[in-house]
Amino acid sequence: MMAALNLILIGAISMTSLVASAFFFRFWRETRDRLFLLFSLAFAVDVFDRIGLALSERPNEGHPLLHLVRFVSFALIILAIIDKNRSRRG
Repeated sequence: MMAALNLILIGAISMTSLVASAFFFRFWRETRDRLFLLFSLAFAVDVFDRIGLALSERPNEGHPLLHLVRFVSFALIILAIIDKNRSRRG
């Protein structure tokens, strides 16, 4: 029962990340602002992370590889914010 619930929750998180990625990509296409593109990529990385977690034989949130993928996702968000703030100063 808990395994099925975990898969449903992972699917819901994947879906919301995919929707967020699509929205940011649409905003990037309208504005060509790199902030939106990097946010879209960060959420897309999260989607693949969650899909990989759902498809693994024994899902383990604490696996080091998952932390590395999530680090890349958060690093993209931080990079987007830094890039946006630098471009304003120039």
